[in-house]
Amino acid sequence: MSTLLGQSPAAAGGSKSEQAYEWLRARITRHEYGPGYRLVLGSIADELGMSVVPVREAIRRLEAEGLVTFERNVGARVAVVDESEYVFTMQTLGLVEGAATSLSAPLLTPADLDRAALVNDRMVQLLDNFDAHLFTQLNQQFHSVLYEPCPNPHILDLVHRGWSRLSGLRDSTFAFVPGRAQHSVDEHAEILDLIRSGADPLEIELAARTHRWRTMDAFLDARHPSPELPA
Repeated sequence: MSTLLGQSPAAAGGSKSEQAYEWLRARITRHEYGPGYRLVLGSIADELGMSVVPVREAIRRLEAEGLVTFERNVGARVAVVDESEYVFTMQTLGLVEGAATSLSAPLLTPADLDRAALVNDRMVQLLDNFDAHLFTQLNQQFHSVLYEPCPNPHILDLVHRGWSRLSGLRDSTFAFVPGRAQHSVDEHAEILDLIRSGADPLEIELAARTHRWRTMDAFLDARHPSPELPA
């Protein structure tokens, strides 16, 4: 019987429910448990060396975040990519993340902006040997630098919820549309330039919102290519 990260549950720290949540969420995010994968409570509990009760609590938490679905007579499964849900989430995230970035801008220090620029430089370095999973991890790091100082906790909570809902989908965006990655890092640089120059808050908000929506549009264009016009 294996235990969480090779440790006993007690040594791993945190409640057993929290341990199970982090363990499951990591595997869903890394696509080790892909869309439709059945989450068997007993098997997971055995692997983690705990009872099914904290595993059930963890799965309910993941279900609330939209990462897991529960079907009668079937049980819990990793949520299947739903195009409508992806679009709704990206549209909403564009709005709230744009607002959070705008409100954060006056609070960002030169050191914060340098840190974001370094993350973006690492993303640029990945373009030649593209790793969609690492790229999306760095992408979230970049944006978190820009929105975390947001002084409005309600908006910030909505941003966190949006990223959580996307956690099972984000790799599929850049893996499905790798050409979007180059445009993404270019737009990151533009957003940083706006913040450094003290641009109007609305201009920063619109740039961040448009950046998120362009990724959504690229995904949709790749899923539904326009028919070629006759020559």
